[in-house]
Amino acid sequence: MNNLILKPKREKSLLRRHPWIFSGAVQHVDGNPAPGETVSLLSSKGDFLAQAAYSPTSQIRARVWTFDPDEQVNADFFHNRIRSALDKRSTLNVQRSTDAYRLIHAESDGLPGLIVDRYADVLVLQSLTAGSEYWKDTIADILLEETGLSTIYERSDAEVRQLEGLSQKVGPLRGSIDHSPLTITENGLKFSVNLTSGHKTGYYLDQRDNRLRVRELVKDRDVLDCFCYTGGFTVNALAGGAKSVVAVDASAEALALGQDNVRLNGQQAEGVEWCEGDVFKVLRKFRDENRSFDLIVLDPPKFAPTAAQAEKAARGYKDINLLGFKLLRPGGILVTFSCSGGVDAGLFQKIIASAALDAGVEAQIVEYLAQGADHPVALTFPEGAYLKGLIITK
Repeated sequence: MNNLILKPKREKSLLRRHPWIFSGAVQHVDGNPAPGETVSLLSSKGDFLAQAAYSPTSQIRARVWTFDPDEQVNADFFHNRIRSALDKRSTLNVQRSTDAYRLIHAESDGLPGLIVDRYADVLVLQSLTAGSEYWKDTIADILLEETGLSTIYERSDAEVRQLEGLSQKVGPLRGSIDHSPLTITENGLKFSVNLTSGHKTGYYLDQRDNRLRVRELVKDRDVLDCFCYTGGFTVNALAGGAKSVVAVDASAEALALGQDNVRLNGQQAEGVEWCEGDVFKVLRKFRDENRSFDLIVLDPPKFAPTAAQAEKAARGYKDINLLGFKLLRPGGILVTFSCSGGVDAGLFQKIIASAALDAGVEAQIVEYLAQGADHPVALTFPEGAYLKGLIITK
């Protein structure tokens, strides 16, 4: 076994069961482990701390598989972890309302760097780290065995793979799929999902409960859906009886799929104004035209993947929410989100408060939103709580 020896007093995070060891905490490496190979993490005194996947090029030099010195990291280990993750989804009964949900949520399911989503009868796998890449074929075989499915599509195309010294990989991993959009069902609605090139693994599964919540709030309201992507909130707004919806996104391809989703659900196309363009510019145009809305959804992309980008991200979040407050009618509802891991819930709330102050409005938080139950957050890994949402009344 290769050993990774920590500097003195750098084991505190591991003693709290946090799964990451950064390069600055490493004294030296005994042996010559390959990328993704399992190493033993030892304190400066030689005490065993954990077994982890080694990543020689990443700032996160090792990610913990297990804190048990007697547990072997092998096919049985992954079988047990995957079975546990699937059992939890079954216990939560996530599938009662959808056939598209997350099966494995990386560190929070004890499998760092591994994302697996189910879309109807297709699994989509995303390997983000050297460790998950090292065991990917073993994991793929276990997933098919445990789910009874035959198709896994790989979407290992996130930029973070570069930090792990990994190239991007997209394509069938097991079986094959038709490259046309696949249809999923969510809370009684249907959505076309592009698994081969859509955002994330094809769709924003983490917003399922929040889309339903918006559906419950929109009756007879004029709605503005910003960063609408393929119309998840828009379709839910129409289903909830919205008077009108303006859907804004920079991607013509996403808007086209959004229009398909409206038709797919038998909804009235004339109820939606689709607007292609930079959302910041579009909202400034709406402000200058004195347009206003009863309910506004702000669901921007990730502005700050890490805490290092938080300051720049804060400006973006403040600007977009400032515009949102200005476009919101008295008594209106703002539903605003951040999916940036580098912006925690406390900072996000402060940013929104600052935007309201600059907009000259009195506003109240009436509800806190988060990712769905199929995207759990390990108590020892608070970074897993990446999606923050607020429902605010003006």
